[in-house]
Amino acid sequence: MKIRDSFKDDVASLYVVSTPIGNLGDITLRAIDTLKRVDLIYAEDTRNTRKLLTHFEIKTLLDTYHEHNKEEKKETILNQLRQGKSIAIVTDAGTPAISDPGYELVFHVKNEFPVVVVPGASAILTALVGSGLVVQPFTFYGFLNRAKQKREKELTQLRVLPHTLVFYESPNRIKETLKALLDVFGNRHVCLARELTKHYESYIEGNLLELIEADLVEKGEFVIICEGYQKIEEEITSPRDKVLEYIELGYDHKEAIKMVAKEMGVNKNIVYQEVINQGGIKTK
Repeated sequence: MKIRDSFKDDVASLYVVSTPIGNLGDITLRAIDTLKRVDLIYAEDTRNTRKLLTHFEIKTLLDTYHEHNKEEKKETILNQLRQGKSIAIVTDAGTPAISDPGYELVFHVKNEFPVVVVPGASAILTALVGSGLVVQPFTFYGFLNRAKQKREKELTQLRVLPHTLVFYESPNRIKETLKALLDVFGNRHVCLARELTKHYESYIEGNLLELIEADLVEKGEFVIICEGYQKIEEEITSPRDKVLEYIELGYDHKEAIKMVAKEMGVNKNIVYQEVINQGGIKTK
């Protein structure tokens, strides 16, 4: 067991500072004060952060910390802390360490120097509260894997969770991700939140089929709020028995599995695995 105190006098600290997710008015007074007081700010993209600093007349030195230089910069930052310099880390929008490598820096530093989190705007909570779906419990997953098979595996693991699921997605992949959700989850209710806290903020609600067919404005980052697994009632007929019924009607094995999957609103691979688990299909 270890207890870490966040506030120590005359000791250099790493400050994890939340920044606005769209509306600059959402920055906190504490965040502005912290960014002015530290010796150095590390940002995901200095071009974006420079605009923020200029707007609030913050003149602190700025450097980069991101996915492609994190290994080199972790040691640099640790050495600067050892020299007595206080450091702030920010991301392009929101809180560092959420869907970016900030958590690795915290892990690297926390046993030697205080880590102070300066909270602020959160796309996760903003979207979740505005969605109208069940707020708690919920699972935040972030970005799904871009590779189809890996993404399907991730979703299969999440499929039976009975609570609200939260994902991030970019505008150019939103339709692809919605189709992936439909394939594995079935036709669930979803709310898409986009351009949060900005002038064109919007919440798009409907089932997955409706959203896939809709003419979405594919601009701005999306937060996907998806309802959890709803077990309405126990199925009297097992997936295997349903498949056998279709086979008796003249469908071949593959067609029967597809029909049952469509009927159940799940991916055909899930039905296939259930059939195997229940003894498979024996042909005469």
